[in-house]
Amino acid sequence: MYNIKSMDSNEFIDNEEILESINEAKKLSQSREEITRILSKARQYKGLTHREAAVLLEIDDDETLEQMYRTAKNIKEEIYGKRIVIFAPLYLSNFCVNNCKYCGYKCVNKIGRHKLAQDDLREEVKALEAMGHKRLLLEAGEDDENCPIEYILECIKTIYNEKFENGAIRRVNVDIAATTAENYKKLKDAKIGTYILFQETYHKPTYLDMHRGPKHNYEWHTEAMDRAMLGGGIDDVGIGALYGLYDYHYETIALLMHAEHLEAVAGVGPHTISIPRLLPAEGVSYDSFPYLVNNRDFKKLVAIIRLAVPYTGMILTTREGVDLRNELLEVGISQMSAGSCVGVGGYANRQPVGEDGFEEKPQFNLADHRKPIDIIKALVKDGYIPSYCTACYREGRTGDRFMPLAKSGQIKNCCHPNALLTFEEYLSDYADNELKEIGQKMIDSEITNVPNERQRARAFDYLKRIRGGERDLRF
Repeated sequence: MYNIKSMDSNEFIDNEEILESINEAKKLSQSREEITRILSKARQYKGLTHREAAVLLEIDDDETLEQMYRTAKNIKEEIYGKRIVIFAPLYLSNFCVNNCKYCGYKCVNKIGRHKLAQDDLREEVKALEAMGHKRLLLEAGEDDENCPIEYILECIKTIYNEKFENGAIRRVNVDIAATTAENYKKLKDAKIGTYILFQETYHKPTYLDMHRGPKHNYEWHTEAMDRAMLGGGIDDVGIGALYGLYDYHYETIALLMHAEHLEAVAGVGPHTISIPRLLPAEGVSYDSFPYLVNNRDFKKLVAIIRLAVPYTGMILTTREGVDLRNELLEVGISQMSAGSCVGVGGYANRQPVGEDGFEEKPQFNLADHRKPIDIIKALVKDGYIPSYCTACYREGRTGDRFMPLAKSGQIKNCCHPNALLTFEEYLSDYADNELKEIGQKMIDSEITNVPNERQRARAFDYLKRIRGGERDLRF
């Protein structure tokens, strides 16, 4: 557990520093020499400061943007290869006491409210495992009466205890409301993978305007990761902003300042960064949000985040449509959801009526409705390796034990074969004949690219054993 004292959020999310960075960037972005210097630094996999990223956020000419995109693609492939980690969200409860202007679960909405009983949860997990998922992200509204931490812990235990013919869910990540250091310690003891919490917006006046209820407390929310890491001992955390609530320049700079802060106080930055965009939902109209981010600017900011934090996983969800998802995979995304349902009980096709008789509604409207197997096929045809790997969590390669391996390049000798081995499991247990044919052809080719000769020989042996029926062989 870390023991360095955390800072007040107003110190590390410094409004004046952000505004100064934006103003300075407007001037520096006119200097070709400065842009060249920043991109040259990025190509060395050293990352960028929030001030350097601010300069790139001002760029709008196609030629320089293409340079940025090529650089982001090269960085992503050098560090992550062609691997794309696959996961699915699992909604436990849509009870919520907050009234957030952008969310379909806001408490004033007259929608059906429901939480999963443990038997319902088992049915959801069964349905998700049948799709091939091994990594889940638990989601729940904030409601200490209907969805207390004890309920979350019980759900985690239920999920890990479920066993199937083809194995089990191997890793549970958690996205729940900001809580106490004591509760983060309980999540750590429950063996979660990553604790994820979106800031929504780092701009304090906008944050206060968007939220009513317990979530209205800006400091409590923004300092949650300090409590999770410094007080709760959680190794891996994931941060993110909901793009569309405020100016994307401001949000991206603040997001990177948050990452820098965690690196400074905990010794390691965020394990993942998510970049969700605002979507329509029940009781949510686009007309109320003047800062919506268009596709061109969204692609730019994704690439810049990849340049700034080269070793951090970047998560893209089914909020985005197929074509844009494909574009963003090229400029930095390393994790994506597949076949997502953003309602309670949707995977097992539970009747969508809440305990109060109202019809249930999703938290927001999805843009990519493809089945997981169709997403996997598309990835393979585009040359990507779908990965269901959870080995680092279970082998203790987390937090400050993961980053040295990543930065030295040694992690490739684990991640690359683990991706291939877990994909072979998927092919053997869940795929149709078309996917098996193209997938196994890819695996047979890619396994020769494991850098270390000894590890490569071991990977060949593991692959043969998995094709013979063994499971969960990992590096």
